[in-house]
Amino acid sequence: MNNRHPLQSPEWAEFRKSWGNRIIQTQYGYLTVHKIPFTKFNVAVFEKGPIPTGPMLDALRKIGKKHNLIFIKLEPNIFWKTPISSLDNRARISLIKLLKKHGCVRGRKLFTPTTFWIDLTRSEDDLLKSFHHKARYNIRYAEKNGVKVKIDNSEEAFENYISLMRETIQRQKFYAHSEKYHRLMWKCLHQKPLADHKQPIAHLLTASYNPHPDKKSPDETLTAWIVFVYDKFLYYPYGASTDKYKHLQSNSLMMWEAIKFGKKMGCVVFDLWGREEGKGFTKFKEGFNPQVMESLGTWDLVLNPIIYWGYRIAESVRWRILRLRNRFLIPKF
Repeated sequence: MNNRHPLQSPEWAEFRKSWGNRIIQTQYGYLTVHKIPFTKFNVAVFEKGPIPTGPMLDALRKIGKKHNLIFIKLEPNIFWKTPISSLDNRARISLIKLLKKHGCVRGRKLFTPTTFWIDLTRSEDDLLKSFHHKARYNIRYAEKNGVKVKIDNSEEAFENYISLMRETIQRQKFYAHSEKYHRLMWKCLHQKPLADHKQPIAHLLTASYNPHPDKKSPDETLTAWIVFVYDKFLYYPYGASTDKYKHLQSNSLMMWEAIKFGKKMGCVVFDLWGREEGKGFTKFKEGFNPQVMESLGTWDLVLNPIIYWGYRIAESVRWRILRLRNRFLIPKF
């Protein structure tokens, strides 16, 4: 299945341009250009583009030479079910041969090679029955104890999201995009649509709880997710939560309400934006019975082989230094 992805939308291109990237628009999609420090060379990233073809790869090679690129990183937006059927496997092998024929090699990944999809064409009853019994229990428990989820695109809700993201990063000690990045992303993707779709791409869902409703105290935001709606797909790229009232299972109710929101918006698939075995967020997602989907992977269209392999060596050293440094530093947001 090869749908249009929000990272190939005019809104996302405008966001990346505002962030400081040079954008190259082609007949196949948008490339983001990144300058290699202290050199005259650039690299480009073609995230979530269409199925590669010979003419497309030839055109990208010409564009790359014109813009002094040493390579173009490709992560096509194409997936297969896992385990892969023999027919799909033949198609994948054919595409890999095509990529190699045109000078592509395996590259360092940007997205995880597998992700989770939930089929939103199924009824709510069927979906709920398919969940792990613990996930169903957690959803009912959150509802019973007064957790409420709603779509809230207000400025106040977004500020709560920023606060929760900062708390989550500091608590879990992982590195994420900066506050400035999130603010600019929200501005560009929640604005009036730039293309032919009617709704903004980005929407904000919040799960709140009032510990003292009798005292008329304000609700507290426990979880906040930004989801994307694009080309009949719902995506879950960003989420944050507090450890306070963790026992109320607000994340489980949030997932269920996000699924219902996607169905209401006419989406056919909910892409949970990544899967890494052994990670806590992966185990959480597995409770909702998603289908594992495998991508074509990450490929670099090499345009300057000598400089490219020097770049790969330097890149490997850089990442080793960053991983070592990160053991001793507290992430900032």
